[in-house]
Amino acid sequence: MAIIDPGPDDPRHIEALLTAIAGERLRYVLVTHTHRDHSPAARALRQATGATIAGCAPYTPREPPGAGGPNLDAAHDLTYAPDIVLTDGDELVIGGGSLVAVATPGHTANHLCFALAEERALFTGDHVMAWATTVIAPPDGSMSNYLASIERLLARPDRIYWPAHGGPVCDPPRFLRALVHHRRGRETAILRRLETGDETIAEIVAHIYAGVDERLHPAAAMTALAHLEDLIARGLVDCAGRPVLQARFWRREG
Repeated sequence: MAIIDPGPDDPRHIEALLTAIAGERLRYVLVTHTHRDHSPAARALRQATGATIAGCAPYTPREPPGAGGPNLDAAHDLTYAPDIVLTDGDELVIGGGSLVAVATPGHTANHLCFALAEERALFTGDHVMAWATTVIAPPDGSMSNYLASIERLLARPDRIYWPAHGGPVCDPPRFLRALVHHRRGRETAILRRLETGDETIAEIVAHIYAGVDERLHPAAAMTALAHLEDLIARGLVDCAGRPVLQARFWRREG
């Protein structure tokens, strides 16, 4: 038996997990990425059951820290210490099946999905969520990597996704195409705001997310920054200095 993304290190939560698997042998605790709502309970489960922690590599802080924004290191489980670090294509045999690691950087640099070939199922962590789009927060998150990972999943034969948040995704290709369409639409909106004279992320977010609860604007700003980083890499946008939340951006000519 394996548990994927055991969640926070909360005693009541861990007790509930142990109760749910009573009488079973927990062989592995698998981790898709090191955000604090995913990995911290792994340590307590290993201590209680002797299970092996396997999955993504530990989080590596990026430079410059925070990309001029909030302390993103605080979102990560900095004490995560796997017994086995899995890389793309690595396989674990569990009972009568096997789980294969699929590297999907983007939401975080260390993000993995896990494929259960026998059921053509993919456990997608936060790379694909059923209830909302994934926040991409530089410098650890990368829109370029995220979209490349989406394209990689489009080439796979999976017939069902099991995200860490939300219910199952029963038509993965259609869902993935909708995600790409949404991101490209947001990209187009950012380019139009630059063309109309917006120069800062604050201005862009105020216009594009005008109807969205302002408490969500900080997350929207990080995603806008991720889009702008991608647009700069593709030669469509420039900025003054380093691309951070406080930078000034403009659309490149031609």
